[in-house]
Amino acid sequence: MAIHARYKIPVFWDDEYRQLDYQQEEFNDPASIQRWTDLGYGARFTGHMADMRTQQPSWNNQFVKIYQDLGWKAIGTSYYRMDTGTVLPTHSDLYARYVTIHNLQGREDTVRRAVVFLEDWQPGHYSEINGVGMVNWTAGTVIEWSYDTPHAAANIGIAPRYTLQITGHI
Repeated sequence: MAIHARYKIPVFWDDEYRQLDYQQEEFNDPASIQRWTDLGYGARFTGHMADMRTQQPSWNNQFVKIYQDLGWKAIGTSYYRMDTGTVLPTHSDLYARYVTIHNLQGREDTVRRAVVFLEDWQPGHYSEINGVGMVNWTAGTVIEWSYDTPHAAANIGIAPRYTLQITGHI
């Protein structure tokens, strides 16, 4: 069953996330990419990520602690920059690497994702969770969902859209 929540955490971070070594990675579900292409979407389905394989901001562990205190386990962080023209159509994440690394096969329903908006909303930035669109957020707004909750994101604005993805399981 898909669950989701929206809440706010106090801003304690600076803009160090803007200087990370962001890398473009292909979306990990070829069937979704084919479906989106068939529907007429362009080729830019994902933004640029700086995950735990790269240097994280000096205050990153404060985020990990917040989610440990909420009972999450095996927490991973990935900073995400969505540039102008990037659209990630509605999908549900697979968490294939996370499930394999943490031996969660058959327990995928314990996986959680939180997305922290690192900056205030700007025109053209869009997020959607479980069919409900979201704009006008402020820095520190968080959307959280269980592994199978459909969601989408887009940047048709002129400024990059920065978020932090936090993955864990309960």
